Amino acid sequence: MVYENIREGVFLCRPNRFIAEVEIGGNAEICHVKNTGRCKELIVQGTRVYVNQVDNPTRSTKYDLVSVWKGDRLINMDSQAPNRTFGEYLRQGKFIENTTLIKPETKYGDSRIDFYVETEERKVFIEVKGVTLEENGIAMFPDAPTERGVKHLNELAKCVADGYEAFVVFVIQMKDVTYFTPNYKTHPEFGAALVSVIESGVKAVAFDCVITEDSMDINGLVPIKL
Repeated sequence: MVYENIREGVFLCRPNRFIAEVEIGGNAEICHVKNTGRCKELIVQGTRVYVNQVDNPTRSTKYDLVSVWKGDRLINMDSQAPNRTFGEYLRQGKFIENTTLIKPETKYGDSRIDFYVETEERKVFIEVKGVTLEENGIAMFPDAPTERGVKHLNELAKCVADGYEAFVVFVIQMKDVTYFTPNYKTHPEFGAALVSVIESGVKAVAFDCVITEDSMDINGLVPIKL
């Protein structure tokens, strides 16, 4: 996945969860934050960031905040990037081979699951979760309580009960982490739900990503510790 018009800046402040003030080229600019999570450990005053300039006259802001430096680690924080990046990975045949159908945003039960995939022999539902939280080389999800995330996990378990394959894929929006684990401290219910649905047949995988100032691509599998 590639961004077209990247600019470097310095994070100043975040007046609310939707916008941030970033110094770009010596000027303070209002940027759309493409992640409504807390991200308090990522965007702190003085942090170097990258924004994508969007030429759309109907928008109130002309920049999207997409990635930040945390020490010497570049982290993508665009909440749309995991689905876009994993969608490209799927279409390249690198996750499921010989696909005959890849359908994004497929309704199942009371939810929309990120991808529905078919081959000649398989019918698979896939839910993607972007991961931006990292502590001491360990990637964790979620960074804030997510009842919606628990609901998605339970829908995947229903898919398995109805005869489908089901995956939850954690796309870690950075490289060189040791392993992935649920963030039990922040949302123990999500961790418990993940363990439960895996026991019921849902498969969980985690990938890290190669992040550059203007791109994000799946790198490889990361161990999961429950």
